[in-house]
Amino acid sequence: MKTVVGRIFRRSDSEENKREIEEELRFHLELLTLEHLQPDVSFAEAKGAALKRFGNIELIKDQCLEISRKSHPLMPAVKFFLILIFLVGVLVRVNSTDRDVIHIGNLLIAVPILCRLLLYVRGLNPSCFFSEHKTSTPLMLNETAQPSFTIYDHRKLTPVERLISEK
Repeated sequence: MKTVVGRIFRRSDSEENKREIEEELRFHLELLTLEHLQPDVSFAEAKGAALKRFGNIELIKDQCLEISRKSHPLMPAVKFFLILIFLVGVLVRVNSTDRDVIHIGNLLIAVPILCRLLLYVRGLNPSCFFSEHKTSTPLMLNETAQPSFTIYDHRKLTPVERLISEK
């Protein structure tokens, strides 16, 4: 029970954010590698060209982590407020003898728990439910498949490149 309550009121997991950002950057690097991969170009040359065009991966990863930390500036205040309402509900529930006041205490306990559950579910990523791929390479390229969608804009920039160029 203690771990369930701890999970409900825990802070956002920065390791999970790092993993998601690395996965996203790896995906974009794979697409760039696929774009540069041609019959007369080796895989190493295509990967090198993709890395050159992509830029400094560590810098981009750090910037993305900073953006993800700043994306919800009010979230800590909302979580604190929900914890405060929960504690008031527990105090009302424990210290009252009137039946109607006990019901109010129950509501003050249930509402923050359900709100926190909603925030937790809202933050779930579908990729965490899929199994991990078992390969030795960090790139998950299928050399025969071509992407069926375009991720570049009219200036031939990826979303990450657009983010960096806008600063």
